[in-house]
Amino acid sequence: MALLDSEVWGKKLFGDGWRDSAAAHPVVEPATGGRLGSVGVATPEDVRRAAARAAEAQRIWAATSPQRRAAVLRRAGELFTEHAAEIEDWLVREAGSVRAKAAFETHLAVGECFECAGLPTHPQGEVLTSEEARWSFARRRPAGVVSVIAPFNFPLILGLRSVAPALALGNAVLLKPDPRTAVSGGVVIARVFEEAGLPAGVLHLLPGDGEVGRAVVEAPEVRVVSFTGSTPVGRAIGEQAGRLLKRAHLELGGNNALVVLPGADVHKAASAGAFGSYLHQGQICMTTGRHIVHESLLEEYTAVLAAKAEALPVGDPAREEVALGPLIDRRQLERVHRIVTESVAAGAKVAAGGEIAGAGYRATVLTGLTTGMPAWREEIFGPVAPVIGFSTLEEAARIVGDCEYGLSVGILGDVGTAMKLADRIESGKVHINDQTVADEPNAPFGGVGASGTGSRFGGAAANIDAFTETQWLTVRPEIGDHPF
Repeated sequence: MALLDSEVWGKKLFGDGWRDSAAAHPVVEPATGGRLGSVGVATPEDVRRAAARAAEAQRIWAATSPQRRAAVLRRAGELFTEHAAEIEDWLVREAGSVRAKAAFETHLAVGECFECAGLPTHPQGEVLTSEEARWSFARRRPAGVVSVIAPFNFPLILGLRSVAPALALGNAVLLKPDPRTAVSGGVVIARVFEEAGLPAGVLHLLPGDGEVGRAVVEAPEVRVVSFTGSTPVGRAIGEQAGRLLKRAHLELGGNNALVVLPGADVHKAASAGAFGSYLHQGQICMTTGRHIVHESLLEEYTAVLAAKAEALPVGDPAREEVALGPLIDRRQLERVHRIVTESVAAGAKVAAGGEIAGAGYRATVLTGLTTGMPAWREEIFGPVAPVIGFSTLEEAARIVGDCEYGLSVGILGDVGTAMKLADRIESGKVHINDQTVADEPNAPFGGVGASGTGSRFGGAAANIDAFTETQWLTVRPEIGDHPF
């Protein structure tokens, strides 16, 4: 039987195995509008039951030997490898991914599981000095129940990068994927860990709307919330978690800058810029949303970037070889076009694209912008590359910093100059001689400002910090003397 046979998961929720749900949500192919199946939809009552069961199962899972937990993570990585083609098909059809992006996402999932397989045996604390006649330790303990709320754009890896370390460190997880990608962002993860031998009740799949999202934050058993998504929703979750005295890790939006320094190779720079702006139709939090080019290269860079944009075919990645697939839904498609047309009405010029193409949007280059135009100020989440010039390094630093977001910055050109600029930039990530889109399972990932709370996922230090609590433990050789 295939890993993702709909007879297993169709119209069902996962926790203690698969069970029928009271309601279902259609799985829609964004390229065609066709129906691919139906997933179960949770209710707040489902969340309450799942949270109580997760808390019970977590205590047993946390007491499981480190090697046993590591074995589950390793087996999950093997299963992602064995079923890669099937999983990639779902990423193409349900999320609108081009084949290369789907393969990259599955590859990251394999790496994430293998990286996290080392967490159960990683040192979980430190020995402290003490003024008393005792041993003193700071030890890391599982947080308990973790809620993971994942988005539609990279649905598999952006859910798994919290699910995998949380499980590896002895937590139970409530996973709420975006309903538009509940198979590739939810069912896939549940099925892989089910087949990998994760005990029943430790992972719960709870697709649903905002009401379900509120429930997975509010459930009293939940101690940590991991959210990846838009800044407005992240603010609401942060406020909700703060009121309930829960930790919230918020990885939010971005309007990321790519700076092209004087003397940079224009063709290589434009290639990097095109990749940063057009990968997955620009539907990535790290997408290059602002191209800041030295005035000596501005005209040539814009022309080369526009030529690359015009050459990128748009279509249905499940049925033809294309560079850009569909946007996730019509609402997002119309939002992207609105931002472009409003910017043009304000004086920007279209050097390439600027048109809806079926369920997708043509790769677009905008010039003649001012920093107050919508295409420059807003996170577009579409395949649009706004280009503006600068004259001095000070001006470049000012333009980069004139943004509420702080997720990722790329700097192309002379390394010494790039280093000087990097030291003046507040951003969660800075990539010298690379574009803005990058991720590795062992690298701490996160942003500042409106891009998040500064929390990080990736690598042992960041993951242990995110999904455990610190407990101070002291031991005396015998009961001490006290004055009372």
